[in-house]
Amino acid sequence: MLTHEDLYSLEKYARLRPEFRAKIIEHKKNRRLPLGDHAALYFEDALTMQYQVQEMLRLERLFEPEAIQEELDVYNPLIPDGRNWKATFMIEYPDEIERRQALAKLVGIEHKVWLQVQGYARIFPIANEDLDRSAPDKTASVHFMRFELSEAMCAALKDGAALSAGIDHAECRIELSVPGAVRQSLVGDLA
Repeated sequence: MLTHEDLYSLEKYARLRPEFRAKIIEHKKNRRLPLGDHAALYFEDALTMQYQVQEMLRLERLFEPEAIQEELDVYNPLIPDGRNWKATFMIEYPDEIERRQALAKLVGIEHKVWLQVQGYARIFPIANEDLDRSAPDKTASVHFMRFELSEAMCAALKDGAALSAGIDHAECRIELSVPGAVRQSLVGDLA
């Protein structure tokens, strides 16, 4: 959970921004999990959310304590709590027409993304807790997901269990092993 004390003042952030931004870009390399050519999970943590809050404060020139708290209240729920992972799931098509056609075919995909700890059942996400992002005729290109893990799953991952991921949707079937660097970064989120 981020607090006011975790944030830089606008002036200090202006000085530190290039260095902080470079740190975030490097950090995020091990927080992105491509699921095929047109989808990816972007796993959030306290550092990625600090960056989001700092950028919002900078962009909107916010410095009043109440306004800062509002931003914290928006982004803190996206920080994992030690027994879950929180991710932004994005369906990525650069071409708008192709994207619209894909979104029409992928209705419900947000409930078909999964993670699996070796030796355990698949974990399907709790999707879009804040707002439903699908319609009967199309899905959204961005979904927010929470993957809940049991204590046993957390322990197995810390002991080296493999992690796999995929999508089990009629229009998109993918299964893959989570790369070592991404797996290691995610295990670091566990209590």
